[in-house]
Formats: sequence, C-alpha cells, structure tokens
Amino acid sequence: MYPTIIDFGPIKLGPIHLPLAVHSYGLMLALAFLTGMFILQRELARKKLNPQVASSIIFAGAVGGIVGAKLYSAFQDGTIEIAELFSNSGLVWYGGLIGGSAAALFVIHRSPNPILPTLDALGPLLLLGYGIGRIGCFLAGDGDYGPPSDLPWAMAFPNGTVPTDVPVHPTPLYETGMSLIGFGALWGIRKQKEGTPGWMSGGTLILAGIERFLAEFWRINPRTPFGLTTAQFTSILMVLIGGWLIYWVTHRPIPAEAVTIPSPPPSRNRKKRRR
Repeated sequence: MYPTIIDFGPIKLGPIHLPLAVHSYGLMLALAFLTGMFILQRELARKKLNPQVASSIIFAGAVGGIVGAKLYSAFQDGTIEIAELFSNSGLVWYGGLIGGSAAALFVIHRSPNPILPTLDALGPLLLLGYGIGRIGCFLAGDGDYGPPSDLPWAMAFPNGTVPTDVPVHPTPLYETGMSLIGFGALWGIRKQKEGTPGWMSGGTLILAGIERFLAEFWRINPRTPFGLTTAQFTSILMVLIGGWLIYWVTHRPIPAEAVTIPSPPPSRNRKKRRR
C-alpha cells in the first residue's frame, strides 16, 4: 500500500518538529470534502436555498471533524501530543462525526437557510464522503482491515501504516461499497422526501449506523462482554436516533402558518331571468 505519497521531512518551529508529507489518507479526505462541497452547492441551488453557504458548511465540518477525531483519540489514549495533532494518525470516526456535525450545524444555524432542509441536502453526502475516506484507509493500510482470511480477495498490507504480511479482510473496501450503496439509495429518493424536512437526515443516521454495525464484524476491534464492539453500540444509538427523527418529522403537527385555507369552489355563471 501507499500510506505516504510525498514526504517533505519535518519542519522545525522552535522546539517543535512537525512532519510535512502528502499522505494517501489525507489526499482522499481532501477529495471527499471537495466532492461534498461541489455537490452540496448544486443541491442547495436546486432546492432554491442559498448555495453560497456550502463552502462554509464543508469547511466547518472538515475542521470540526478533524479536531473532534483527534480529541476523541487523545481522550482514549489519555495523552495529547502537539506533533500527534498534526500527524496522519489518531483519527477516530465517532469523534469526527460529533465534532464535524456540531461545527456544520452551527454554521447552518447562522446561515439564512432553514436548518432541516439544509441538513437533508448534506446528509447523503456524509455517506459519500465516508466511502471516499475509507479508500484512503485502504491505501494507507492503517489497521482498519479485518481478521485473517483465505478468501480470494483477501490481501496483506506489508507496507501499511499498521503492516501485516497475513492476508486479511480488506474491510475499508467493504465500508466503501456499503457507504456508496447507502448514498445511492438516499440520493434516489431525495426529491420524494422534500415535503418532509428532516427525513433524509434521519435516513442518513440509520444507514450510517447500519453500515458501521455490519462493518465491525470484519474488523479487529476488541469485543465487550456483550459480544459487540463499542462502535456497534454507538451504531445502534445512531439507528434509534435516526428512527426517532423520521417518526418526529413525519408525525409532528403542521405549524399554523403553514396551514392553507382552501378557496371556495368557483361559482357557476347563471343567466339572469327576465322578469
């Protein structure tokens, strides 16, 4: 695999040495954000919303996602190193989801666009971006692969960030496939669900939770005493929240200002009788 494409060596900033390189994972991460920004602009314009906020939403989501992933990783490890914050490792998906979602939601709240329709335009793109990002995990061989396997498509990662000479499940490719399927499913019905703002956001949470829950069966993460991983319990929570959101937006009462009063039927022209 190719974890590092170009290595410029460390840059000295006083006592701090920061590594500078072009990593395959970082490259795919940038591609995911750029793709999301391009499609989000077009989707907001199609929905007659302000498309100029797309770049701000994606930028905030990118920064918040990376910071959240790094802080979540540091919280798990119990230590924070400055150099680690600028490295290509230590990116925990759930920390990125929390940080990126919070930052993007803040920008959407401050924008002139309505919150739920804008989130619905963004939702499917999270699955698309996640699938692209997992290609970066595959190229980097960062340890997201699964247990040893003798299947024809099993492969080793001798030059990966977390190397292995034993053929294993290429789990990142599984996740990319599932994410793209989920994105395609939501993208195909997005116009049908525009009358129910929030439905697409709930659907995104459900499909993202299902995808990660299934992917954990082909990963080498430690199991809890209940036989599931921590990520799988979080995935179940995501599915429940997504289901509740869909139920809420489907059954919530219509605001009074949104209720239209039907106009009376047109009267028929009657001929006046001559007296």
